[in-house]
Amino acid sequence: MAKFVLAGKTDCPHYAKAELLADRLQRCLPNFRIQKISILPHEWKEWLETICKRNGWKHIQSPLVWRELVDQGGKGMLLGGFSDFLEHCQGYYNITSDMDTDMMLRVAAENLETEMNLIAEKQHHVSLIKPLHIWISSALSPTCQFLIPNLLSAEMFPHVSAVSLHLLDLEEDKERLQGLKMETEDLALSLLHQVTIHTDLEQAFQEANVIVLLDERWSDDAEEEEKMKIRGISDRYREYGQLIDTRANKEVKVIVSGDSFVNLRCSLLLDNAPSIDSHQFVTMATQLENEAKAIIAKKLNVRTSDITNMLVWGNISGSFHIDLQRAKVFNYDGAIKGPAFFSQPAKKILHDRKWLETDFQDLVRYQRAAVAAKKCRAAAMSLTNGILAVLKAWNGICSPDEVFSLGVLCPGDYNIPDGIVFSVPVTFTDGRWSVLHDVTIGDELKERLHLSATELRQEKELASGSNTVVINKEDS
Repeated sequence: MAKFVLAGKTDCPHYAKAELLADRLQRCLPNFRIQKISILPHEWKEWLETICKRNGWKHIQSPLVWRELVDQGGKGMLLGGFSDFLEHCQGYYNITSDMDTDMMLRVAAENLETEMNLIAEKQHHVSLIKPLHIWISSALSPTCQFLIPNLLSAEMFPHVSAVSLHLLDLEEDKERLQGLKMETEDLALSLLHQVTIHTDLEQAFQEANVIVLLDERWSDDAEEEEKMKIRGISDRYREYGQLIDTRANKEVKVIVSGDSFVNLRCSLLLDNAPSIDSHQFVTMATQLENEAKAIIAKKLNVRTSDITNMLVWGNISGSFHIDLQRAKVFNYDGAIKGPAFFSQPAKKILHDRKWLETDFQDLVRYQRAAVAAKKCRAAAMSLTNGILAVLKAWNGICSPDEVFSLGVLCPGDYNIPDGIVFSVPVTFTDGRWSVLHDVTIGDELKERLHLSATELRQEKELASGSNTVVINKEDS
């Protein structure tokens, strides 16, 4: 059995004539099958170029007719335009068309009117649905492959009935984005309402309820000065902040993630989105927390999940400090044992203070790079896990006693200077974070906080265009 595919502009008279001829063939021949594809006039050129490129065809006019050998699973065979289709029907089936010009024009007008009515009906139906709008930047990042199926789950958004996912990537690789869109739609996720793709900022962050900003792909040139990189980031994130300020929902949740200048990127967003509460912007140190837990768990021969309440202070992608003052260890096989809910302070079990302040800090610093080197790509799974953990807490799906390390704007807390985003311990209550003050800030930790704050101030000064500052992270 052969199936014919007939595509054309909805207002094309020759497409109308070909349609009626195809209907006649289908009535007369039991094994004849026809699929019709009506394309709006303004979309025809792009659609035709795409289909011809995919199949290696050359065709410039409406309609377009091809044959698919469905029984053999073969590639579609191009017939051509209306004249070619008419000739084929006359030669193989001895059937022709005698439609006059007036009839062709009337049918073409009816086709266009019908298509416009269908579009209007569909738009009306869409307008009745109020989806949650999620935007992901740098959507071609490997992290997105892990993030999307977990993000669009009822567990993540228990009170949401539909999600519109918007994939933004400024590398202008529209074909790869289109592939990601198709793969996302193929997941058949119950919450997914629609997927849109964007390679420019024309519609960026429109109506956004949740924004996840993944690492931008900056130059890999080792010779590139850090100063120039910071200024490139500054330009991009100032524009992002302004767009979020004017287009996003005022209760939008913005998560900045990745390995590169995350505190600075979050700070630039805040500076350029004055109408949105600063509590709506965070950058996450969750990945650092989990990497630190993994190292401690290996040393104590427990599972990573048996370590809780690890604190990360400072510049998440720069001079940070891992603090174990509230860390607890469950299921440790030591002199003191208890039931599953029994825990012990990590610092009481780990007696080697020198290791904690030196080797341990360095191991955490290099853990992610070691994973990336072995996988030959970024640690996308752990980054995804961190994003999901923070978003769950933000959506109220966590215990109020659970502690997270987040980069936030916290003026007046811990004597941190105003205007910089700093990683501090927080807890979430009713979907809102608050800084945890039940911690001890000794002289040594104060000094580390001061070094991180100095580094972050220097980054902001470089981002503002000052030429008087030189960052040296090794000194910090």
